[in-house]
Amino acid sequence: MNKIKIGILSCASIAKRFVIPAIKQIPSFELCGIASRNSEKAKQTASDFETKGFDSYDELINSQLDAVYIPLPNSLHYEWIKKSLNNNLHVLVEKSMTCSLDQTQELNTLAQSKGLVLIENFQFRFHSQMAYIQQVLKSGKLGELRNLRASFGFPPFPDADNIRYQKQLGGGALLDAGAYPIKITQLFLGHDIYIDSASLSYPSDKQVDIWGSAFIKQKHGKLTSQIAFGFDHFYQNNLELWGTKGKLTATRIFTAGPGVKPEVIIETQEGKESIVLPEDNHFVNMLNYFANCINTKQSLNDEYHQNINQARLIGELSERAK
Repeated sequence: MNKIKIGILSCASIAKRFVIPAIKQIPSFELCGIASRNSEKAKQTASDFETKGFDSYDELINSQLDAVYIPLPNSLHYEWIKKSLNNNLHVLVEKSMTCSLDQTQELNTLAQSKGLVLIENFQFRFHSQMAYIQQVLKSGKLGELRNLRASFGFPPFPDADNIRYQKQLGGGALLDAGAYPIKITQLFLGHDIYIDSASLSYPSDKQVDIWGSAFIKQKHGKLTSQIAFGFDHFYQNNLELWGTKGKLTATRIFTAGPGVKPEVIIETQEGKESIVLPEDNHFVNMLNYFANCINTKQSLNDEYHQNINQARLIGELSERAK
C-alpha cells in the first residue's frame, strides 16, 4: 500500500513535541513538509525533522499531498480545513474543530461529499487506558453506571499573549480545556445528550472565558455528567465513574503521553485498589487510526457525526452560560 503523504500546517508545540515524532515512527506515513508564515521557523523545524519547509500554508496544501495535520489557532481551522478538503486532502485537526456549529456542519458536509476523512484530534480516545476503563465498566465491577464527573484545568499560562487568551484567535477555556470533558462524556453517556445548565467566567482583564462548568443530561435516559474546566486552577485531569457497586477514578485521563504510566483507582466494598497501567503512545495510536480511515474509508460517517455533536454541545454550553 502506498505511503500517505502528509504535511503539517504550523510549527505548533504539540506538532513538534508529539505528533511529528509519531508520524516519523509510522511506516504508512511519509512526512512531506512543514509550513509556517515565518520562513525561518519553517526551515528550522523542517530541518529538525528531515523534511521540506514551506513559506506558506497555501504552498504546502497545493503540493503533492494526501493529508494534512492542522494544529493552528482555533480561529484559523475553518479556513484551512476548507481549503484542504477542496484540494481533496484528508484532514486531522486539533480541537476545537471550529469556533461554531455552522462552520463545523459545513466542513463535515463537504468532507462527506468528497469521501474524505475529517477527524478532530482527541488522542486520549486511543490510549489503552480507555480500553481498560471500558472493560472494567463492562465487567460489572462498578455495577450500573450512575454518574460521570470529569475535570480538566491547569494554572495560568506564563505568557500574557498566549493564543488561548486571544479572542480573535478562538481562545478561551471552553474551546480548549472544556472540549475534553465534553468529549469524554459522549464516550460514556452516548451522543444523545444535552447541556442542562452551565457557567462561564469572563474576568474583566481578559477577552475570553477563563473557567467554567456544566451539567449534562441524557435526552432519553437518567445518566448525568458534571464537568469543570479552566485556565486558573490547581491542576486536575480526572475522570470519575460512579456506579451502584463501585467507583473508578482515572487521574491522568486526557494527557497520558509517551512515558506516562496512568493510574486508575477502583473502590468497591472489597476495598480500594490502585492500578498503574502501562505507558502508551496515544499519538501513534491516533495516527494509525487516521491512516486506517484513509485506506479503508471505514468510520467516516461516525467521525462526521462526532465532530458535529461535539460542536453542538460546545455551542449549547456557551448559550446556557449566558
